[in-house]
Amino acid sequence: MERTPLSPETRKQLIIAQRNEITEHQIYKRLAQTQKDAGNRAVLEKIAADELRHYNIWMKYTGREVSPSQWYIRKFYWISRLFGITFGIKLMEKEEEKAQINYAEIGREIPEAIAIGKDESEHEAQLIGLLKEDKLEYIGSIVLGLNDALVEILGTLAGLTFALQNTKLVALAGIIAGIAGALSMSSSEYLSNKSEGKHEGAVKSALFTGMAYLVAVVFLVAPYLIFTSPFTALLVAVFDSILVVFVYSYYISVANDQPFRRRFSEMVILSTVVGLISFGLGYLVRILFGIDV
Repeated sequence: MERTPLSPETRKQLIIAQRNEITEHQIYKRLAQTQKDAGNRAVLEKIAADELRHYNIWMKYTGREVSPSQWYIRKFYWISRLFGITFGIKLMEKEEEKAQINYAEIGREIPEAIAIGKDESEHEAQLIGLLKEDKLEYIGSIVLGLNDALVEILGTLAGLTFALQNTKLVALAGIIAGIAGALSMSSSEYLSNKSEGKHEGAVKSALFTGMAYLVAVVFLVAPYLIFTSPFTALLVAVFDSILVVFVYSYYISVANDQPFRRRFSEMVILSTVVGLISFGLGYLVRILFGIDV
């Protein structure tokens, strides 16, 4: 039975769909080869096979081969390697949504499109949910470390900036407070996990918390080692804190399917309020004790 010719718009969307499918097939296939965990490798290979199957279905209707996007393959392969497979895959899926492939519209001419669309949105989401990554399993510890560092160290730097008005002294105090804070947070996280019976992940959880704390400290203290004006350094530190909040809020929103704006706004407001209070306290301390460095 001869197929009814496709409409130009449907054919155009099928070509886009084909390119997406074969590109993602290559990405999943390459990522699967990097996995030591057999479960993760099996999940990625299954998704890769599904993508190739979808590609072959579309090719039956278009009657042509479509080459994958090498740029997208390299881009999402390295994003996934650097920031975690789940983050890379979900970011890729978000970009795929922007391709504006209307499966319901295509389904009017190709009934199989409805099932494939459902497969893309539900089945792959279920499979992605099976992936296991340290970055996501310990995301709570990372957030804890970052949040505490941004609030505590930014507040400390703001207070010391007005009290001391010396970038080197403020940087030194910030580094000491940062290292002490990281060790304190790591030990607290370790003991907290042990008390809850989480013996296996206690050490990793503590390490993730401490490392996240130190990363935030580096971003906040660095301006005081670069600029000579303490107030310029403080402004840059505040900008750095907003940048850190933006990056990890975006990461969590993509990897864990959480709202970005709410988390970002809450953290920025909290850090700003604490910074202003600390800045005011630093001013009072300077006046009351007559500090002049």
